[in-house]
Amino acid sequence: MTKHGVGPMIRATREARGISLRSLAATLDLSPATLSTLERGLAPLTIERTRLVAAALNTTVEALLRGEVSPAAPARGPSAGSWRDYDDLRLDPVLGAASQVFVRHGYHAATMRQVAEAAGLSTAGVYHHHGSKQEIIVALLDVTMAEIRWRLLAAREEGSDVVEEFSFMVESLALFHATRGDLAFLGATEMRALHEPDHGRIVALRDEVQHLLDGQVDRGIDAGRFRVERPRVAARAVATMCTSLPSWFRTDGPLSAAEVARDYARYAVSLMT
Repeated sequence: MTKHGVGPMIRATREARGISLRSLAATLDLSPATLSTLERGLAPLTIERTRLVAAALNTTVEALLRGEVSPAAPARGPSAGSWRDYDDLRLDPVLGAASQVFVRHGYHAATMRQVAEAAGLSTAGVYHHHGSKQEIIVALLDVTMAEIRWRLLAAREEGSDVVEEFSFMVESLALFHATRGDLAFLGATEMRALHEPDHGRIVALRDEVQHLLDGQVDRGIDAGRFRVERPRVAARAVATMCTSLPSWFRTDGPLSAAEVARDYARYAVSLMT
């Protein structure tokens, strides 16, 4: 079971499916407030209720327990090779609009009225789906971390040896930050806007990504394939290299996201060897 609980994975899966909190709550015959409490990990989930939630989200209990946003639609899950495939992210209209508004104005300066205008809704319509601006940024960062994690694990699974596993992991991380630039930018700049307990939970998810890279470098050293002098510093340099991509990469530039990601993977392997 994911150490961060099933609740956050329910929210990440729901948002990835483009399902509103109120819609899922109605399907489960729960109040939106109750479902929100469960998603935030503030109340326990029974096995039976978890099964009902999984069925409503067209996923499995096992995927929720493993911390995976499973592939209900093409190219959305951790099947072989799919970590390189990106379709349009099917966020609900409010989250899609909010991600653009938050990137443009910053989370603290952005208003719910601006989000409503960008979504083509009234302010009351926004509040019908999301109770607060804080709830919106938490939902966006949950989706971000869930997608980074399953792609990273799927990339590692595809590698044939410890070096290729590391190369694919770095390629995956770079590809996400080049392709999902708005979400990646929010993850890098707005973490401080979160309130507890969500701040600690999402920081832990971010740290888990670094720990996965650290662990892969350790395995490379144990296998005699990596010879880097300061592995932790090197692994953090690689992660920072990837997370800085939204600050300069442009989809209309001379290189594609896939080309840049492959280059970054080569740079990272060279650093370790």
